Amino acid sequence: MTTTPLPTLAVWKFASCDGCQLTLLNCEDELMALAGQVQIAYFPEATRAVIEGPYDVSLVEGSVTSPDEIERIGHIREISKHVVTIGACATSGGIQALRNFGDVAEFRSVVYAHPEYLSTLARSTPISAHVSVDFELRGCPIDKGQLLEVLSAYIQRRRPRIPTYSVCVECKRRGAICVAVAHGTPCLGPVTQAGCGALCPAYSRGCYGCFGPQDTPNTSALADRLLAMGMAQDEVMRIYRTFNAASEPFRRESERHEPAVTQEVGS
Repeated sequence: MTTTPLPTLAVWKFASCDGCQLTLLNCEDELMALAGQVQIAYFPEATRAVIEGPYDVSLVEGSVTSPDEIERIGHIREISKHVVTIGACATSGGIQALRNFGDVAEFRSVVYAHPEYLSTLARSTPISAHVSVDFELRGCPIDKGQLLEVLSAYIQRRRPRIPTYSVCVECKRRGAICVAVAHGTPCLGPVTQAGCGALCPAYSRGCYGCFGPQDTPNTSALADRLLAMGMAQDEVMRIYRTFNAASEPFRRESERHEPAVTQEVGS
């Protein structure tokens, strides 16, 4: 009697806070069932046991911020049948991509006593900037339900069913009051991809854009609305520069409001 080997799963870390890997560990009730469907072959956050590749699915957390990480992600791509990036760092560069708007050399000189020992890139970039990626799972951190859906999809050899519409849809489904309309609270929900279950608006807070831009974000229209509500140009710039600052729509919109800040600083 022969048995079919389980698909192998590897979990990799690049520049990040480990929060998305913890989401996998926090699956708790589902983790045992998942362990019966895949063979966890490489996951240093969870176990020291290592099974040599190649791997069927590689989950990659974190952004590329140093020269050696470029070589490392290239090797991971070579030994992985499917590469799935998880979290804002891996899909858009993460909070560390704020360096992309400044001078890295200046940052190093201010933060570190001996910056000459550091080897870093001028920009924090998503994994897709260096290798082909089969699927990107958004969020800071990722959503547990969406992660399980992605893993199930690759085990069953189908495309993951992850929504690309806005947080506003989740607000309406949840019955949450629109904080922007009812209270005038700045909210990125109209331009942010669903995935969190409209967590912040449900507690009367504006959306912070943790899941990055939705499929058709009208960032300029929302920015104009925020300005009409009384936000200053630099505040609009900063609201787009958080967890997904380097994602193309958010980066472009933040830079549209940057010159006014430069003028104010220089005046």
